Amino acid sequence: MTYIVNDSCIACKYTDCVEVCPVDCFYEGENMLVIHPDECIDCGVCEPECPADAIRPDTEPDMEKWVEFNRKYSEIWPVIITKKDPLPTAEEMDGKEGKMELFSEAAGEGG
Repeated sequence: MTYIVNDSCIACKYTDCVEVCPVDCFYEGENMLVIHPDECIDCGVCEPECPADAIRPDTEPDMEKWVEFNRKYSEIWPVIITKKDPLPTAEEMDGKEGKMELFSEAAGEGG
């Protein structure tokens, strides 16, 4: 099992999760985070830290696409280990549907 970040993170990018991760497996895009599925040790400490409920175990239905999505971007985006302020749109976008159209492939700053 591994944990993944889904589209609920897009346009929010809360980073509470990165501080509790014992293996630094979060990677930062311009407007969301992902987890490297091969680095995640399945400890689950990140899941309750996410205000947007964007971190889910891959054992839930239809998660395979998110495992591959997280793998793809974790291999090209920089690692993030330090908590940062969420995006200015976070409160407004938290819980919104159809956020994939807002997704940016651009890398974040990491750090």
